[in-house]
Amino acid sequence: MAGRIEDYALIGDMQTAALVCRDGTVDWLCLPRFDSHAIFAGLLGTEEHGFWRLGPAHAADSEPPTAARRTYRGDSLILESEWDTPRGTVRVTDFMPPRDGAPQLIRIVEGVTGRVPMRSVLRMRFSYGRVVPWVHKHDGRTVAVAGPDSVWFDTSAETYGKSLTTYADFTVAPGDRIAFTISWEPSHKEPPALPEPEQSLEATENFWRDWVEHCTYHGPYREAVIRSLITLKALTYAPTGGIVAAPTTSLPEDIGGVRNWDYRYTWLRDAAITLSSLLRTGYREEARAWREWLLRAVAGDPENLQIMYGIAGERELGEAELDWLPGYEGSAPVRVGNGAAHQLQLDVYGEVTEALHLAHMTGLARNDYASLLQLKLIRYLEDHWDEPDEGIWEVRGPRRHFVHSKVMAWVAVDRTIKLIESGDADGPLERWKELRDDIHRDVCEKGYDKERNTFTQSYGSQELDASLLLIPQMGFLPPDDKRVIGTIEAIQRELSTSDGFILRYPTSGGEEGVDGLPGDEGAFLACSFWMADDLAMIGRVDEARKLFEKLLALRNDLGLLAEEWDPRLKRQVGNFPQAFSHVPLIDTALRLTASGAYGG
Repeated sequence: MAGRIEDYALIGDMQTAALVCRDGTVDWLCLPRFDSHAIFAGLLGTEEHGFWRLGPAHAADSEPPTAARRTYRGDSLILESEWDTPRGTVRVTDFMPPRDGAPQLIRIVEGVTGRVPMRSVLRMRFSYGRVVPWVHKHDGRTVAVAGPDSVWFDTSAETYGKSLTTYADFTVAPGDRIAFTISWEPSHKEPPALPEPEQSLEATENFWRDWVEHCTYHGPYREAVIRSLITLKALTYAPTGGIVAAPTTSLPEDIGGVRNWDYRYTWLRDAAITLSSLLRTGYREEARAWREWLLRAVAGDPENLQIMYGIAGERELGEAELDWLPGYEGSAPVRVGNGAAHQLQLDVYGEVTEALHLAHMTGLARNDYASLLQLKLIRYLEDHWDEPDEGIWEVRGPRRHFVHSKVMAWVAVDRTIKLIESGDADGPLERWKELRDDIHRDVCEKGYDKERNTFTQSYGSQELDASLLLIPQMGFLPPDDKRVIGTIEAIQRELSTSDGFILRYPTSGGEEGVDGLPGDEGAFLACSFWMADDLAMIGRVDEARKLFEKLLALRNDLGLLAEEWDPRLKRQVGNFPQAFSHVPLIDTALRLTASGAYGG
């Protein structure tokens, strides 16, 4: 049975990632890319759908023991887990070296004290747990083959097969180090090179140490910021610069419900705000790579901007359901692909333009095509900004005139005006100034409820929406505007959970609501960070700091966050770890540090 979402650790190589549970089980791994089929899909099913457990031996009728301690080695993505057993202490080091050849997952067992019996149980199931591969020996190595894929298993421990599973039973004493590696290679190619686990461990540690040294943030929340930055780097697909929203699919927003989506793609919105955080903490190379990815992804059809693309810029992300997987804790359906890719979400134009603007303002080398793209996006918005859309939350109900979408259309026009005024682009300046004023006036007249002194989710609606918290952060209105303060206070009253975190918008329980879906969801962590930002902006800095530190306390023991927090179950929910949670964590830390609003 899969663990709680927060029980998992992330390891990865900037091309794919694995989730490792507290009991030493790898329950999720897609090879060779984030969006490839999983070879371990136990996270969304049962052990029959693939897993790899490595830990102290235990009785067959008992639960695997969980590690007494686990941590990342320094500022890295190298996981160290330690078990204390009646016979001694053992450590397992898990990592995926930044790729130079075949993708590898390496696990090194080290005896610490005593003599500890250990067991490795490897059950590979290709195609998300559906296909049992042909496992056999080849030149002394174990290989599993199915269709286009082969996975090679290398270890010095003696292995044996039983019930379509590969086992290794061994004992470690102090100083013993026994390595296990799986490597992926297309099945029609020659075997991958024999792994060199110790050299790979050293190289991986050096990579992360060197990367972290570029961080320019040295404030009081450095530990949380660094861990979030490492997580964002791990979610970056190195060959193209694309950034996945999360490395998982179908971890539920409502446990037992249908709000299960595939996040292994590059959302322009998520990637744009990630770019912002990377730029503000010193990571210009990642920002440059993302800008190049963007220009390739939208090339040839910039007016028809998709809200998301594949990690190499693919446009077709057809959604399907895997009916042989029961889902995480029975949360079905399990989905791969994402049908929201072709939705109209006008706010994306604003996020992309804001990201390009920030790159320009921070001195990223000029790219003429980026400026041309920005102008083309505004020409599209001239004709379409006043249309209804699906909005930031990708509703699957009717299109509406979402206030946040209009605000971000204003942002797109405003930032492009600034680009023209700087002399780095040419465009109809006066016409677009009029357009900017028209959008602003439209939002203030149709999206604002005078009686309640708050902006609303959409034109003519009574509902609130946490995305309205971005109004002052985007510069649409100043923080001290009474309408901004009224909106912040209304969201606190109407969208706060019992423990003070923020919901995205009202859901309707068992009935379909504005998003076209039944069920509820947890507090959306990004929205809660936005609230902390807004509170700091309107001078309530102590309240902002307290909320921020409550949010930090929700991270798991390794500093990782999913998409949401379920206030009833007191646990993380949604895909994990989630870029859209770690980015605003960084942003809020920077804002609070600048304001001096932090504890002693």
